[in-house]
Amino acid sequence: MALEDAKNEVDGAFTRAGLRGLAFENAFAGATSFLRRKYTKDLTGVDLAITGVPFDQAVTHRTGTRFGPRAIREASALQPFDPPYGWPTNPLEDMAIVDYGDVAFDYAHTPSFPGLLTDHIRTILTAGPGTVTLGGDHFITLPILRAYAEKYGPMSVIHFDAHSDLWQDDDMDRIDHGTFFYKAVKTGLIDPKTSVQIGIRTHCDDYLGVEYIDARTVHEKGCAYVVARAKEIVGQNPTYVTFDIDCLDPSAAPGTGTPVWGGLQTWQAAACLRDLAGINMVGGDIVEVSPAYDTTGATAIAGAHVAHELICLYHWAHHRT
Repeated sequence: MALEDAKNEVDGAFTRAGLRGLAFENAFAGATSFLRRKYTKDLTGVDLAITGVPFDQAVTHRTGTRFGPRAIREASALQPFDPPYGWPTNPLEDMAIVDYGDVAFDYAHTPSFPGLLTDHIRTILTAGPGTVTLGGDHFITLPILRAYAEKYGPMSVIHFDAHSDLWQDDDMDRIDHGTFFYKAVKTGLIDPKTSVQIGIRTHCDDYLGVEYIDARTVHEKGCAYVVARAKEIVGQNPTYVTFDIDCLDPSAAPGTGTPVWGGLQTWQAAACLRDLAGINMVGGDIVEVSPAYDTTGATAIAGAHVAHELICLYHWAHHRT
């Protein structure tokens, strides 16, 4: 959208005619669609759908991630004026990206939620686009992976987190954000041999064959080592990237439910995500942003940047020319 065109727009989130292009609207006004993309349920011609999952009934400590999608969208209003820094291409110009809105569910009927979310993602994938999801607590990745595994088979996963989320839990009906990875491996959604966890700094008894690169290794060996190892592990397998905001140190992202000291700084996360360009990324999410615990908004800003980088990774894998 050109600047002259923007002057005639009431609100691009509703009136944008095309699905490509930068946005030139006041960042402090208008609807808070992600990156000022058009809100729509029409997936015709769409390459990538951004969707929100405001669910936090699976947390073990502080609630509040139900407000994560809204906060991330609001923070993203700062970003759609320029091409993403450090990338040679611009996904907002090259891809048709929409904000598909949030999944609808009954907050008082938690048992029905996983199936509703799988159906929500399945609907998008069946129509053709990939997804970048704004969470929500980390449990949401499990129902999302069910939809992705239906399409791609067992997934390779790059998992940024302070926690392994591999707590043993063989009750597949329990809804817990600390067990999603365990259940995904045990039910065959994830290929552990081609998956990797980055930033871990809490105890885990059994990684189930998944390689992990803890936060200290990131600090001591550097981002280049981390990225090279991650690319070696996932190869060109269809890969899902899930980023728990508590992978970042609490000094950079205090707005989360289970903060752990010693985490990645934002520059390290940015470098790792940028340099993962070339993986076969088919979808991803940013989870565990809990804005009430951060009066500065920095955590939501970091979450919006992560989501933007995930869009860039998807673009690099599927649509760059």
